[in-house]
Amino acid sequence: MRKAMAEAPVGDDVFGEDPSINLLQERVASLLGKDYALFFPSGTMANQVALQTLTRPGDVVLAGHGAHILRYESGAAAALAGLQIQTLGTTGIFDDADVCEAVPPKDPHRATVSVVAVENTHNAGGGRIFPLDQIRRIAAAGRERGLRVHLDGARLWNASVATGVPLAEWAEPFDTVSCCLSKGLGAPVGSLVATNDAFAEKLHFFRKRMGGGMRQAGIVAAGGLYALEHHLARLAEDHDNARLLASGLRERGFEVEDPETNIVMFRCEAGRAFVDAARAEGILLIAFEATRFRAVTHLGIDAESIERALPALVRARERAA
Repeated sequence: MRKAMAEAPVGDDVFGEDPSINLLQERVASLLGKDYALFFPSGTMANQVALQTLTRPGDVVLAGHGAHILRYESGAAAALAGLQIQTLGTTGIFDDADVCEAVPPKDPHRATVSVVAVENTHNAGGGRIFPLDQIRRIAAAGRERGLRVHLDGARLWNASVATGVPLAEWAEPFDTVSCCLSKGLGAPVGSLVATNDAFAEKLHFFRKRMGGGMRQAGIVAAGGLYALEHHLARLAEDHDNARLLASGLRERGFEVEDPETNIVMFRCEAGRAFVDAARAEGILLIAFEATRFRAVTHLGIDAESIERALPALVRARERAA
């Protein structure tokens, strides 16, 4: 990947002249079955520009409980676009009935609900896959009520590999789809938003307004192209390793949520001190709640790594108790 980045042909992407960026955008648009894709330096910018493209200030965006666009993007929807986010359900996964109930009748006292956003796979939900039949019902219910539909697909690659459903089929119900190159795919930087021609010009405008235009960005695009070529199919190994980790944790007395992809959520009553104790053992975790922790398998982790990590996590629990 580093060799590909060092040798990448580049140009000025602000003027659409970077061949590596253009190739990456064409490749992602094709994979997702959309007319157009645009490169962004981060997933947060990608999501926020997509939301700005689909809304007006003061609008309401519907999203699942624990959605990344609300919980982990520094209040950007409110601060930068004047949007309110209303959450649905309790797990991150919701259905069309939730959407129908959340859209009020027209009333000058009520803010306009304009977008429903789905996150797939769902980070805070433990990498859960949002069922495709529910997505289709949600999109249909939203469109009947005049809503546009956004997919935070940072980990959509994982959903596709885990289910065998092509990426374009997952993306088809949505007006905008964000995807990330720097998570399971292992590129150092970059996200994209795919959309259709109706939104392309507006998407590009808001990227510029947000400072997302870059010059010789082909060096990072080359990393993304390499990742799509070499790392997409191997995501199945991450899913296998997540199941191996979950099984081993359960055998050692941890309360574990069954993983569907590459995220393992588990509990340790030792609390947040457990994160520091695990770090001292060379294991990096994130505390999602006081006693709920996230571990993620990726291309830097193999089955031997899992076997080494399991006794280390037991030691960390004992140290933090």
